[in-house]
Amino acid sequence: MTPGAERMTEAMRSLEAAFLIGVDGVTEIWLVRHADCYQDMSDGADPALSALGRRQAELLAKRMRELKPAAVYSSPYRRALETARAITDGVRVDERLIEMKMELGDDGALEFKEVPATTIERMSAAINDIASAHPGQRVIVVAHGAAMVMYLTHVLRLEPGQLRMLPYYTSVSVVRMLGERQMVGSLGDTAHLE
Repeated sequence: MTPGAERMTEAMRSLEAAFLIGVDGVTEIWLVRHADCYQDMSDGADPALSALGRRQAELLAKRMRELKPAAVYSSPYRRALETARAITDGVRVDERLIEMKMELGDDGALEFKEVPATTIERMSAAINDIASAHPGQRVIVVAHGAAMVMYLTHVLRLEPGQLRMLPYYTSVSVVRMLGERQMVGSLGDTAHLE
């Protein structure tokens, strides 16, 4: 290898390590948005997965089982639990993984009733506790779109509202964690649905 190529290889390995890629002891949190529950929805309070959602959860489960996660955590809401239970029966429920509090306005728009800082605080606490319980392992966390976006915005060090994404049903966003360091590895991956 030429000196220039060696230096470039060394620089790339250093960059990867800075983003916690290939680093011993890193915990991977695979944040998953629950599967669809809105198609043909009949119960608005805590809806079950739709037929489409059950199919999405099956496809997600096939992908997740191949990863052999150390644990699967879920919000207590039915749509998240049903998604998580498609992966394993051994789901651990964490009340802090709930969706942001919101209401449907008269104009059909969603009105957030929970401030971003509160959502970020509870999601961060839950995910930090999960990572601490599973050092150096891969863990699946099934949660909700808006709460996940707030958490990911925080990890990316953006201001709330600056991450312009709506995670699709069963999409996967990966966060790598080592001590206080957190790096986003992917956002909104839906390869299992294709």
